Amino acid sequence: MKWVEKFRSEMPFGLSVIERDTRDDLHTQFGIIPQLASCHTAVIDGFAFEGHVPPADIRRFLSIRPAGYVGLAVPGMPMGSPGMEQGEVREHFDVIAFGPKQMSVFATY
Repeated sequence: MKWVEKFRSEMPFGLSVIERDTRDDLHTQFGIIPQLASCHTAVIDGFAFEGHVPPADIRRFLSIRPAGYVGLAVPGMPMGSPGMEQGEVREHFDVIAFGPKQMSVFATY
Protein backbone atom coordinates (compact mmCIF):
# COMPACT_ATOMS: atom_id res chain seq x y z
CA MET A 1 0.00 0.00 0.00
CA LYS A 2 1.62 3.23 -1.18
CA TRP A 3 0.13 5.36 1.61
CA VAL A 4 1.74 3.11 4.24
CA GLU A 5 5.12 3.44 2.49
CA LYS A 6 4.79 7.25 2.40
CA PHE A 7 3.68 7.31 6.06
CA ARG A 8 6.62 5.17 7.16
CA SER A 9 9.09 7.39 5.31
CA GLU A 10 7.69 10.71 6.60
CA MET A 11 6.46 10.07 10.14
CA PRO A 12 8.66 10.03 13.25
CA PHE A 13 7.21 6.82 14.69
CA GLY A 14 6.44 3.24 13.70
CA LEU A 15 3.32 1.95 12.02
CA SER A 16 1.58 -1.39 12.47
CA VAL A 17 -0.84 -2.49 9.77
CA ILE A 18 -3.85 -4.52 10.85
CA GLU A 19 -5.94 -6.06 8.07
CA ARG A 20 -9.67 -6.27 8.87
CA ASP A 21 -12.74 -7.35 6.99
CA THR A 22 -14.49 -4.18 8.12
CA ARG A 23 -13.67 -0.90 9.83
CA ASP A 24 -17.24 -0.24 10.94
CA ASP A 25 -16.23 -0.33 14.61
CA LEU A 26 -13.58 2.35 14.07
CA HIS A 27 -15.97 4.47 12.02
CA THR A 28 -18.56 4.25 14.79
CA GLN A 29 -16.03 4.91 17.56
CA PHE A 30 -14.66 8.05 15.90
CA GLY A 31 -17.81 9.27 14.16
CA ILE A 32 -16.48 8.79 10.64
CA ILE A 33 -19.64 9.29 8.60
CA PRO A 34 -20.02 7.80 5.09
CA GLN A 35 -19.27 11.18 3.47
CA LEU A 36 -15.78 11.09 5.04
CA ALA A 37 -15.00 7.43 4.28
CA SER A 38 -12.06 6.18 2.29
CA CYS A 39 -10.03 2.98 1.94
CA HIS A 40 -8.19 2.81 5.28
CA THR A 41 -8.17 4.24 8.80
CA ALA A 42 -5.14 5.05 10.94
CA VAL A 43 -5.43 5.55 14.69
CA ILE A 44 -2.64 7.58 16.25
CA ASP A 45 -2.53 8.72 19.85
CA GLY A 46 -6.32 8.43 20.19
CA PHE A 47 -7.13 10.29 16.95
CA ALA A 48 -8.44 8.87 13.66
CA PHE A 49 -7.04 9.61 10.21
CA GLU A 50 -9.24 8.38 7.39
CA GLY A 51 -7.94 7.86 3.89
CA HIS A 52 -5.01 9.47 2.12
CA VAL A 53 -4.28 12.25 4.63
CA PRO A 54 -0.88 13.85 3.95
CA PRO A 55 1.62 13.01 6.71
CA ALA A 56 2.43 16.73 7.15
CA ASP A 57 -1.22 17.38 8.03
CA ILE A 58 -1.20 14.51 10.53
CA ARG A 59 1.91 15.97 12.19
CA ARG A 60 0.36 19.45 12.29
CA PHE A 61 -2.94 18.11 13.70
CA LEU A 62 -1.12 16.13 16.39
CA SER A 63 0.97 19.15 17.34
CA ILE A 64 -2.04 21.45 17.83
CA ARG A 65 -4.71 18.86 18.85
CA PRO A 66 -7.59 21.19 18.00
CA ALA A 67 -10.38 21.16 20.59
CA GLY A 68 -13.57 19.42 19.53
CA TYR A 69 -11.96 17.37 16.74
CA VAL A 70 -11.16 13.65 16.75
CA GLY A 71 -9.31 13.36 13.47
CA LEU A 72 -8.76 14.16 9.82
CA ALA A 73 -10.21 12.63 6.66
CA VAL A 74 -9.61 12.75 2.94
CA PRO A 75 -12.85 11.33 1.54
CA GLY A 76 -12.62 8.95 -1.39
CA MET A 77 -9.30 8.31 -3.09
CA PRO A 78 -8.35 11.50 -4.98
CA MET A 79 -5.57 11.19 -7.55
CA GLY A 80 -2.43 12.97 -6.41
CA SER A 81 -3.12 12.52 -2.70
CA PRO A 82 -0.40 10.62 -0.77
CA GLY A 83 -0.34 7.06 -2.02
CA MET A 84 -2.54 7.89 -5.02
CA GLU A 85 0.13 9.54 -7.15
CA GLN A 86 -0.25 8.99 -10.90
CA GLY A 87 2.50 11.04 -12.53
CA GLU A 88 1.36 14.65 -12.91
CA VAL A 89 -2.36 13.86 -12.48
CA ARG A 90 -3.70 15.72 -9.43
CA GLU A 91 -7.27 16.17 -8.34
CA HIS A 92 -8.32 18.91 -5.95
CA PHE A 93 -8.98 17.55 -2.47
CA ASP A 94 -9.68 18.85 0.99
CA VAL A 95 -8.45 17.44 4.28
CA ILE A 96 -11.42 17.60 6.63
CA ALA A 97 -11.06 17.96 10.41
CA PHE A 98 -14.01 16.27 12.08
CA GLY A 99 -15.46 15.88 15.53
CA PRO A 100 -18.75 14.87 17.11
CA LYS A 101 -20.32 18.30 16.55
CA GLN A 102 -18.26 19.91 13.81
CA MET A 103 -16.36 19.57 10.56
CA SER A 104 -14.10 22.07 8.85
CA VAL A 105 -11.51 22.21 6.08
CA PHE A 106 -8.07 21.70 7.64
CA ALA A 107 -6.08 21.92 4.37
CA THR A 108 -6.73 22.19 0.64
CA TYR A 109 -4.68 20.72 -2.19
